[in-house]
Amino acid sequence: MSSLNLTQLPPLSLYIHMPWCIKKCPYCDFNSHGLKGTLPEQEYIDSLIIDLEQSLPLVWGRSIQTIFIGGGTPSLFSGEAIDRLISSIRSRIKISPYAEITLEANPGTVEKHYIAEYATAGVNRISLGIQSFNDQHLKILGRIHSADEACKAIETVANNFANFNLDIIYGLPKQTIEQAIDDIQHAINAKPTHISAYNLTIEPNTHFAKFIPKHMPEDDVCYQMQDAIINTLASNGYKRYEISAFAKNNLQSQHNRNYWEFGDYLGIGAGAHSKLSFHDRIIRQMRHKHPSQYMERVKVQQHIDEDRIVTSQELPFEFMMNALRLCNGFTNTLFAQTTGQSFNSILPQLLEAQEQGFIELGYNKVTPTTKGCDFLNNLLELFL
Repeated sequence: MSSLNLTQLPPLSLYIHMPWCIKKCPYCDFNSHGLKGTLPEQEYIDSLIIDLEQSLPLVWGRSIQTIFIGGGTPSLFSGEAIDRLISSIRSRIKISPYAEITLEANPGTVEKHYIAEYATAGVNRISLGIQSFNDQHLKILGRIHSADEACKAIETVANNFANFNLDIIYGLPKQTIEQAIDDIQHAINAKPTHISAYNLTIEPNTHFAKFIPKHMPEDDVCYQMQDAIINTLASNGYKRYEISAFAKNNLQSQHNRNYWEFGDYLGIGAGAHSKLSFHDRIIRQMRHKHPSQYMERVKVQQHIDEDRIVTSQELPFEFMMNALRLCNGFTNTLFAQTTGQSFNSILPQLLEAQEQGFIELGYNKVTPTTKGCDFLNNLLELFL
């Protein structure tokens, strides 16, 4: 494998994984674990701090541009715990004064005093997992909150945060196009700065994969839902900038944009992933997934289950898997800067993609077409 020659390093983000939920949702394939007994709050924060300290040699001299506290359900953690975590990070690595700091919250765990304390701790953006405003659909999805609780949680968040996202899932069992639009309209009425609208997919190793729900809408119906959702959001000022992401007043998710633009991220916590660039290589890491074993292993520096160099042959696909999700595409320069490879090395695949109607090749820019967005997997196969 030939070494890379990166002339500059991309922006660096920090991802922090909180692995517990009250109950695991049947569609979820993230590393989340149903909480049994008392939340080991202080012990886990201790482990995250140790994890960060052990990772510092990999990111010496670099500053954090965004922080995302995800899960699981981070809103199970108290405001005091999040304050201690963010303060500990600030004392160990430089954080940009303009850093977007996001925390994911579940409406079933939103406590008014916690939300206010998160803001005091330095969190400046909340991502709220609503999924639906229909009680029947929430029950099918295994959510622990009701539509009424979702509305109350939004009100609490809106009273404390000017910048917040609402997650909505469509393509649900027995869902009509009208019901999907009703969910989106409810979300719009809450006036978030950002809405994420995902089509329900059956992921491997989930409860839904073992017991596929009945009455799933046909693909054609899901495409109609997607088109109606895009049009409804656009007419209300939400610009689609990524396949499933819509922002008002250009308040895009800076953390997720860094992923999609093939930036770097250090991941700490149980099951967290990292992608880190150096001048001569790019590495990927993954932490041990099980929370209790992660907390034990981090004490003896044995918590990293995977640590490998990304080969030069893998880089084009990895880049495309992220960048082609962006509606405005990417520049030739971004590809060269983040992969250390010549743009000409992928020109044959790009020309084939253009021939098939998946992308448009412009001056110093590659832009996915509507077909490319709708059939992203087919587009990506060209780069495997």
